[in-house]
Amino acid sequence: MSKSIKTLDCTLRDGAYITNSRFGDAAIRGIIKKMQDARVEVIEVGWLKDSPHERGSSYFEKPDDIVPYIIDKNPKTLYTVMIDWDRYDTERLPEYDGKSIDAIRVVFPHGRHKEGIEIGEKIRKKGYKVMFQAANTLAYSEGDLHELAACMNEFKPVSLSIVDTFGAMLFEDLERIASILDRDLDKDIDLGFHAHNNQQLAFALCIHFVKVMDNDERAIMVDSSLNGMGRGAGNATTELVMSYLNRKQYGNYDLNAVMDAIDIYMSGYHEKYTWGYSTPYFIAGLYQCHVNNIAYLQKNHRTSAKDMRTIIESLSLEERRKYDYDLLESKYIENQSRIVDDTEILESLKKEIEGREILLIAPGKSADQEEEKIKAYIMEKNPLVIAVNALNPKYIFDYVIFINRARYEYAKSYRPKQLEETKKILLSNIKTESKEGELIVNYNLVIKRGWVHFDNAVVITLRLLNKIGAQKVSLAGFDGFKTQYNESYADANLPTLNPENRWEELNEEILDIFRDFKKSIKNSMNIRFITESRFDEGE
Repeated sequence: MSKSIKTLDCTLRDGAYITNSRFGDAAIRGIIKKMQDARVEVIEVGWLKDSPHERGSSYFEKPDDIVPYIIDKNPKTLYTVMIDWDRYDTERLPEYDGKSIDAIRVVFPHGRHKEGIEIGEKIRKKGYKVMFQAANTLAYSEGDLHELAACMNEFKPVSLSIVDTFGAMLFEDLERIASILDRDLDKDIDLGFHAHNNQQLAFALCIHFVKVMDNDERAIMVDSSLNGMGRGAGNATTELVMSYLNRKQYGNYDLNAVMDAIDIYMSGYHEKYTWGYSTPYFIAGLYQCHVNNIAYLQKNHRTSAKDMRTIIESLSLEERRKYDYDLLESKYIENQSRIVDDTEILESLKKEIEGREILLIAPGKSADQEEEKIKAYIMEKNPLVIAVNALNPKYIFDYVIFINRARYEYAKSYRPKQLEETKKILLSNIKTESKEGELIVNYNLVIKRGWVHFDNAVVITLRLLNKIGAQKVSLAGFDGFKTQYNESYADANLPTLNPENRWEELNEEILDIFRDFKKSIKNSMNIRFITESRFDEGE
């Protein structure tokens, strides 16, 4: 067993990525107090930033800002904050007075440990204890680790933490790094570990770290947060780490205090924010990729997991570890813009629709609820019937158009017979080589950027129809989104294309896109709604 095993709770620091630091006064005070009551050895209460503190935020300008949040400061607890090595002016840091924080943890990227240590020198001269986090420790070669340890031995911080920044480590990676640092570091320097949960391994890696460091010469420290709260896939969970240490490592943590903190404070954050394991963040871990790249592709393009993997894989290792949004956008466009020669296809579609009305049946629930009305319209008008991004077994379609791979793959799995019997229009972002019954149209022909969710399937289909000269188009099932996903679709199992569940924002954006399309075509197309829609403005 190690000389001592400490836990560092970083809920208020790492969770600030999720809440933009807006935890609220009561929660910051309460979480700190509950972690004290739980006998946590180190509490990371937030960040030091170069901007004035705002009440209820875990971003602080100076240690005095933290004083109101600490109730009955416990002399057995080490209170710390984090700073980025290059994002805080230590000139504004006052002399240590013992009223709030005791230590400052400096995080630095691979290759910048000397600069981080320079910052640490300035901090220590003002009386604070210094801790270090070596971000992306997986990138360190054996030689890098030896050099890092030598520099740390010269400085002698309270601790040095291994950081699995991209959630990419496996057991053997952690064991290699921890073993080298344990051999090289002076024994009075604590060795810590900060895990991320991209591969569902954060807790398991923490257990492995404790076992690898099973000696009585060095104190070790494990980072965790309540419910694993943290950016992207999140962290190891405080409740699991403490429970393991209590059961297997002679820990003395009060789990009732931890449960109180979760019951009182965490449920509200779960309602407002999302963190934890997901397939996109698994991809980030798989490729040692900065989570901001994943967030960008999700937010701006709702990129499928398969396309996301292709895009991230196309970046160099160095590019993945940064976040260059211009580069990422160019890679996204390159991935989506698979050029095909669609001249003959467009001409054949143009001839087929000439003189005919067209009915688009979108996936909204009204396509089921208004079945009788829609079928009466079909009987009366004999339109060309096109399913938009989803098949509905209640209708016979002349065509189905797919805008994205997720809906296409879903139809192949759950509507195979109907899909086989229906002619298919596919955009070139889905595939470029057609089979019998498939017509492939260039992706860039029918999209228009300028919105977060620019690829609305109905509007894209309308753009295609406008390109080939359609004059009369009726819409069914283009309902708009309600507050629950399964309230909006005829098929509640359709893959969601809005993972953030911000339905009202999406409705407003689709309406803006729809208005923009109608403005662009002037009066060249007559659009009529067969079923009720929040996008029908009665024009």
